[in-house]
Amino acid sequence: MLSKAELYRIVFNSDTKQGRQFDIILLWCILFSVFIAIVDSVPNLPPTLHTILYILEWLITIVFTIEYLLRVYISHNTVRYVFSFWGAVDLLSILPTYLSLFVWGTNYLLVVRILRLLRVFRILKLANFNAESIVLMKALKASMHKITIFLFAVMTINILLGTVMYVVEGGRNGFTSIPQSIYWAIITITTVGYGDIVPRTNLGKFISSIAMIVGYAIIAIPTGIVSVEMSKAADSAQKKCPECSVGNDIHANFCSHCGTALQ
Repeated sequence: MLSKAELYRIVFNSDTKQGRQFDIILLWCILFSVFIAIVDSVPNLPPTLHTILYILEWLITIVFTIEYLLRVYISHNTVRYVFSFWGAVDLLSILPTYLSLFVWGTNYLLVVRILRLLRVFRILKLANFNAESIVLMKALKASMHKITIFLFAVMTINILLGTVMYVVEGGRNGFTSIPQSIYWAIITITTVGYGDIVPRTNLGKFISSIAMIVGYAIIAIPTGIVSVEMSKAADSAQKKCPECSVGNDIHANFCSHCGTALQ
């Protein structure tokens, strides 16, 4: 009989053989359960296959329920785990099946279990290589102000274009309201172009052409903003060699170019 501390190390950590085996088995169960949900959504399945999938779904849900209750029991801080990100994901991964007893179709929401695959970073020890993720987060944070202004400008352009097209085309050509016209402006500038609303007049087609060109022009702007900030963040995360000024990895002890010891 394993103690509570031993169970905690196996379930919450992966620094032991049993812990790694537990996590790998859990990941395969997650993949299998998501596969079941996807296949079960296919119409016209044979009744026998549908029954088998239903039983398998409940079996896996019961396993995940036991696992969740076990995590709650052995957790050092139960409240902290329950309200943590992983605690919420673990709970949401079992709720859809139980809710399906009362609301049809909610069982398909169990694909949220795919989020639990993020634990693969812990299992494969990839969390040690988080320098790149830190650089990305710094870049996104530094460019947030510029991107917010950019999105505000794009929304202003969409509102202006939608209003103009509402006046030019009118309800007879599908532009029945300003919100409907703004919807057309958004799908045009983003170059999606569903084609459910199209201009009919020559002036409307000319405005559409301008909107498409503007759409292609602004696509690259957010990419450029983030790229510049990522470059700055990457430079700040490097160790500069005092001899040759070459940037090195933040964890490096010696310069990769001249071999000088880094501080």
